[in-house]
Amino acid sequence: MSQFSNSTSFLFFIFLFFFILSNPIDKTSAQLDDYARVDIVNRTCKKCAEKSKFINYGFCQTSLQVIPASHATNLRGIAVIAMELALENATTTVTRVKSLLGTEGFDPFSIGCLEKCLILYGDALVALVDGVADFLTGHYGNAKLRMRTVLEETIKCENSFKEKKGVVSPLSVENFNFLHLSDIALCIMNWLSLVSPQR
Repeated sequence: MSQFSNSTSFLFFIFLFFFILSNPIDKTSAQLDDYARVDIVNRTCKKCAEKSKFINYGFCQTSLQVIPASHATNLRGIAVIAMELALENATTTVTRVKSLLGTEGFDPFSIGCLEKCLILYGDALVALVDGVADFLTGHYGNAKLRMRTVLEETIKCENSFKEKKGVVSPLSVENFNFLHLSDIALCIMNWLSLVSPQR
């Protein structure tokens, strides 16, 4: 499993964020121009909440609005911000899982689930970073495949605790957040792939 430090993740996405701001997407579509004239966060969250069974409008809006630059960027920038938040969530979750595994109070089944989640989150982090690289180079098809992998790994983590009756996942909040943030990015990728040239 690949390891990502918080500092490495932060510096990596700071670079990506400024790359987006300095390389705006060519808005050849009237649909993308329309996004630039309104509150992009609200419009994006509303559209994605309508399209995805996972995305909650309130969560989307609250998560993105705390980033000031989200109101001054474009759709590509919003996607990168969502992935930045997802990476931050995932790295924090990995740290929490390791902490939980170092404590007592979990039965062997729950310990097995936590160990499985640690591996799944490691795979998800690799897919997420690869997805960003594909996305920035305009390979939206590959990027979407990577993000779907992220969603699948998150769902597998949460569902592993449900395999035994009466067991409650200690990672439900983390999985919920990671799933939503990743799906917001995927939603934007789907939208952009319809109106922008792909490589």
